[in-house]
Amino acid sequence: MLQISLLHENKQAVIDALKIKNFDATEIVERSITLDNKRKELKGTLDNILAESNKMAKEIGMLFKSGKPQEANQLKEKTSELKAQSKKVEEELNEVMETLDKTLVELPNIPHPSVPAGKSDQDNEKVYEEGSIPELDSDAVPHWDLAAKYEIIDFDLGSKVTGAGFPFYRGKGARLQRALINFFLDRAIEAGYLEYQPPLLINEASGYGTGQLPDKEGQMYHAQIDNLFLIPTAEVPITNIYRNVILKMEDFPVKNVAYSNCFRREAGSYGKDVRGLNRLHQFDKVEIVQIRHPEESYKALEEMKDYVASLVRDLGLPFRILRLCGGDLSFTSALTYDFEVYSAAQKRWLEVSSVSNFEAFQANRMKLRFKDNDGKTKLAHTLNGSALALPRIVAALLENNQTPQGIKIPKALVPYTGFDILT
Repeated sequence: MLQISLLHENKQAVIDALKIKNFDATEIVERSITLDNKRKELKGTLDNILAESNKMAKEIGMLFKSGKPQEANQLKEKTSELKAQSKKVEEELNEVMETLDKTLVELPNIPHPSVPAGKSDQDNEKVYEEGSIPELDSDAVPHWDLAAKYEIIDFDLGSKVTGAGFPFYRGKGARLQRALINFFLDRAIEAGYLEYQPPLLINEASGYGTGQLPDKEGQMYHAQIDNLFLIPTAEVPITNIYRNVILKMEDFPVKNVAYSNCFRREAGSYGKDVRGLNRLHQFDKVEIVQIRHPEESYKALEEMKDYVASLVRDLGLPFRILRLCGGDLSFTSALTYDFEVYSAAQKRWLEVSSVSNFEAFQANRMKLRFKDNDGKTKLAHTLNGSALALPRIVAALLENNQTPQGIKIPKALVPYTGFDILT
């Protein structure tokens, strides 16, 4: 959520910046400023009434002590009137504040100046590419056929038990999943991240804090009886650890990592591009989260980008890094790098990670603050990244490493799988 002070001080700059996200903020910004001015007016009125009421209360006490009960009781009648006024003004103030909050959450985060203009993923900017595209034999097949051939992933069984998008991993397929999870976790711990195992359900306050609510509830699975939501990513519970927290300078940098199942309804996703592991409703992911001082957050973003690159590199997968354009940037992000690996049998690039800086956008929603060296309380910056999401990594590993003898396992994973070829 953008700070209302920013709208007052830089109204036109905010409106112009959000045009990069193809978002016309004019009406919402104007409405927010009007509501905040009304809030200030009501707050001033309420403060004056309360001050007058307190003043009268002291006078009443003095009058009683001075033996002037009649005058004291006359003032008490006036304080009763002031109480009624204050209650009415306070109710109106609360209503205005609630409306202001609901209005502010309609505004997306301001993009970083480096974000290119554009309307879709076709306009994203490639900033780096590494690795050679594998040349497969003419009889090479996509990962869903390999999964059936080696009996490592059962999509039909998942459809039977739950529905499409909930596969079963079996035998060496399950072991490969576990190997990747442990590999990603171990690497993160070596890089200084503290491991958490988070809950898979969150409350509304947590969904609001990281920006999934109120406008993205349709993409989350909702346990309505308890009003809890299945997490779309471990980012949500991990970042919300720091909701309503004031950090100290010595707490920086905060670096956390978590493995979790992730659940996404992916409503409206159909067609060949979502076949097999390309798009699932339940999948495994290791997530890295950082909380940083505002002056350090973009340095941290570059470090996180380089760290994710090292993981993909060690798996031997050709990859590229994209800077998302305004039209493809998420509601909450100020700057995002997407990682894509090449899937040789499908002959296409698959997204496997997003690394993002949200600046103070999430922190303002969560009231995540820190006490700076000057003694002032300020909003921290939040960042997160997939390190990594498993489904499309597995798809590329299976497809790119298929041979007539079987599927070769990257050297980095062999200590975790216990086998170097999947047959």
